[in-house]
Amino acid sequence: MKTNLSFIKTARDKIQLLNQKLLPHKLDYVTCNNGNDVAKAIKEMVVRGAPAIGISAAYGMYLTGWEASKKNKKLTPELFKKQKQLLDAARPTAVNLMWATHEMLLVANAFFASEAAKAKDANLKLLLKLYEKALEIHNDDAERCLAMSNNAVKYLVTKYPKEKYNILTHCNTGSLATGGIGTALGAIRLLHEKGKINMVYADETRPYLQGARLTAFELQKEKIPVTLTVDSQAAYLMQKRLVDAVFVGADRIAANGDVANKIGTYGLSVLAKAHRIPFFVVAPKSTFDNSIENGDKIVVEERSPLEVLEIAGRVIAPKVPVVNYSFDVTPQANITAIFSEDDTLE
Repeated sequence: MKTNLSFIKTARDKIQLLNQKLLPHKLDYVTCNNGNDVAKAIKEMVVRGAPAIGISAAYGMYLTGWEASKKNKKLTPELFKKQKQLLDAARPTAVNLMWATHEMLLVANAFFASEAAKAKDANLKLLLKLYEKALEIHNDDAERCLAMSNNAVKYLVTKYPKEKYNILTHCNTGSLATGGIGTALGAIRLLHEKGKINMVYADETRPYLQGARLTAFELQKEKIPVTLTVDSQAAYLMQKRLVDAVFVGADRIAANGDVANKIGTYGLSVLAKAHRIPFFVVAPKSTFDNSIENGDKIVVEERSPLEVLEIAGRVIAPKVPVVNYSFDVTPQANITAIFSEDDTLE
């Protein structure tokens, strides 16, 4: 299943990331020539969405080697270790980022420990391996998106059979956030393909408006019925029986099934539970962090007050203190099921 949108354009010497801060009004790309450029793009939300961040970071690790080699510098384990630390710090909550940079570092370290590292063309050999690994991470995500979306759709239509569904979703989990058709939005796309969508309610997702700017944009482009709703209206939609299920993505999933996702997700889970509406999480295995026992251990990123005080650079509030957690943690008890490419966890 193809998508009409992609967050990235790749080449041997650079990547171009679609500047999602300018959507839906302008399609513009930010060119990244090295790992530092990628880290800056991740930190500044040019690219966002856990899988997309991981994919971008993988290419960032490769570009670090490319730039150093172009300057006739010797590639060393320390170079890649330092770049991994810089990239990981750009968005500390999204575990896909650390997973992808770890995968790339494993490739580099294995090469440095091999006989190939002593060859005259060692830099070229390593760069080819790193590029191939980044491409593998990118392509594998597209396959995972399709598999997890199929798992979600099969579960929904089997456990909660209905002619057509009204789905509520939060933030953006489509092709702008992944290497394929999306996670939660991937499931929605497959439901639409089967003629099973009546309406998708897209939370605007304050403060960065990923739902309003990105999800509504994606769904409209794919000709999927979409209605934009303010975040605080979710309870009333549920009370009016306009929501049959909630589908969201994830940025990190603890060993016990607690889920970190965009701020506002936890509140939706509470509302869904109160109204006896199934609440689903769709996320790849790379989002699972078994090193963290539960959600209390997840580091939740706090972002700039300006994201709340301003919209598109325009001041909308007086200068007062702001709390701006970028994520919240939904306890496993509030989640009906989690779908990955391999499993359905109830």
